[in-house]
Amino acid sequence: MKIDIMTLFPDTLLPMLTESIIGRAAKKGLLDIRAWQIRDFTTNKQKQVDDYPYGGGHGLIMQADPLYRCWEHIRETQGPGHTLYLTPQGRVFCQSEARRLQGGYAHLILVCGHYEGIDERFIEECVDDEISIGDFVITGGELAAMVVTDCVTRLIPGVLGSEESARAESFSSAGGGLLEYPHYTRPRSFSGLEAPEVLLGGNHADIEAWRFEQSCRITLARRPELLEGVTPDKLDKAQSRILERVQSEWIAGGDAGRIIKK
Repeated sequence: MKIDIMTLFPDTLLPMLTESIIGRAAKKGLLDIRAWQIRDFTTNKQKQVDDYPYGGGHGLIMQADPLYRCWEHIRETQGPGHTLYLTPQGRVFCQSEARRLQGGYAHLILVCGHYEGIDERFIEECVDDEISIGDFVITGGELAAMVVTDCVTRLIPGVLGSEESARAESFSSAGGGLLEYPHYTRPRSFSGLEAPEVLLGGNHADIEAWRFEQSCRITLARRPELLEGVTPDKLDKAQSRILERVQSEWIAGGDAGRIIKK
């Protein structure tokens, strides 16, 4: 997969682009990723990329022409790509959106805005999708671009050490769209707290049932709206019974988010 990031601050992205999962994916040849300095595509000595908004108002607006020249250069040298503008006005990014992008496009171009935004004419001319990472405002699009890049990259086959890790994570289709169950490792006893006995017994059926129940409990307590997407076709009979029991306990006033340590 190829990802090109248009930004005013490429140096802020370099540590993330060369380390951890993204860095390893690039070294393995699974990901080709670049950050492009928008100022390199200006035509003035000051390398100015912004100006005051027409109609007045506070702040500055990123100009369409340097953005367009940067975008055109990427397309000419790296090939056509699906262009995303990171903005609070965009559609909220989620795991299913990450799967759509990873599965549907071999090349993404991410546009990082700054100041009060970017000239609408660039959006109309060049942008395919507008994406938001949440209902809040951050200083620039770089953090949002890295969130999208990291989330999409880890879905590329071969990037993670274990494909099962991605399938079992929160919001995954294999997990029914529920939040992920809690995890434990050595030591068995820590600060007076014991790891659940069921995880130590070696009975894989019991372990899977326990993990699914904890996912149900945590989801119901923290993100109950996710259960609306849990349809019968996503669950087997045993899972359906577990979910029904957990929901009944919740209705009866029990602590659905409580971890059962058995």
